[in-house]
Amino acid sequence: MPQAVVAHQAGTKGYRRITAALYGAGLASFAAMYCTQALLPALSASYRITPATAALTVSLTTGMLALSIIPASVLSERYGRTTVMLASGMASSVIGMLLPWSPTLGVLLAGRALHGVALAGIPAVAMAFLAEEVHASSLGSAMGRYVAGTTVGGLVGRIVPSLVVDVSNWRVALLACSATTLAGTAVFALLVPRSQFFTPKAASARAAIRNLTAHVRNPVLLKLFALGSVLMGGFVTVYNYLGYRLTGQAFGLASSVAGLLFVLYLVGTWTSVVAGRLADRRGRRFVLGAALPITVTGLLLTVPHALVVIVIGVGVFTGGFFAAHTVASGWVGAVAHRDRAEASALYLFSYYLGGSVAGALGGLVYAVGGWPATAWFVGGLLIAGSLLVALLVRENGSRADGLASSMATAR
Repeated sequence: MPQAVVAHQAGTKGYRRITAALYGAGLASFAAMYCTQALLPALSASYRITPATAALTVSLTTGMLALSIIPASVLSERYGRTTVMLASGMASSVIGMLLPWSPTLGVLLAGRALHGVALAGIPAVAMAFLAEEVHASSLGSAMGRYVAGTTVGGLVGRIVPSLVVDVSNWRVALLACSATTLAGTAVFALLVPRSQFFTPKAASARAAIRNLTAHVRNPVLLKLFALGSVLMGGFVTVYNYLGYRLTGQAFGLASSVAGLLFVLYLVGTWTSVVAGRLADRRGRRFVLGAALPITVTGLLLTVPHALVVIVIGVGVFTGGFFAAHTVASGWVGAVAHRDRAEASALYLFSYYLGGSVAGALGGLVYAVGGWPATAWFVGGLLIAGSLLVALLVRENGSRADGLASSMATAR
């Protein structure tokens, strides 16, 4: 009698393989996505452009990624999750290795936009892949490990270029960062297990629109999409423009020293794992209800003109953000009983579009009012996020937290 196929649970070999593989994929995608963020002051100096223009090397990537998320998820329904993620990782690695040779700013910006299209396959599919293959009782911790990989990728993608640019130039720094994306993709390719629960579906635009419309009509999902948008908008704005403050006249730090601030991404690595476990044990409402006030507190600490306080503030801000993102993204996978790839794609579309739009607007705010105005701008986004969390808690109660356990029973 054939053995029943069992979803991966914490403690099993399959669980360790799938979470390690997704850790590598998350690292590769986020290192590539933000590889120019620490180089923004250097790009401004090299091309004699404003912070807002330099930030287009980030905003164009996240914006095109947002627009490509849904098509990538539709393709994954037809050709498989791992196929799309592997193609995405390899294509983005190749583009990343070519970007340092861009002859003009226009070519660099076009390349970064194309980079965003290529990168879309990993974030579009990763959450749906985990929701399908991992047992619901372990989904929060698995999602936390994936998000931890993205935080390490974000760290590598920022700190490696910031260290290299001080002893070389932005082109060499960008090349060094691109090498890490190739390594992360290799880890994913070697470790990712075969899908056990995936069933191919014909790629149909009509069916995709129908599924997307159904998700948008779900009030819980709609609030989660909006929450992801404002969270990412605030996060990208802080990390885009804080470097200008630290390397400017106010503090006069070298790029390599200011880049060490990105080590605080490791706080997000820890809080994403802890938040996932707490969500499995105490419920998503509890973790989200704590994460947003923590994020706001961290933002407030970045306002005073005191370097130590700013560093502490960025650490608190980063930890709170990643805790909130981990829980919100996991909640989407739990709420969507079917067509999870499309649900995850809509969350990420909102998430990255928020980062792209707010990141660009934040440059205009910074140019007008410096860091205090930028902090007010981000604070407004976080207040909106707090209101969304309050609505989620009030309207859904224990039913939302119970979705994971009901899925576990069904599985």
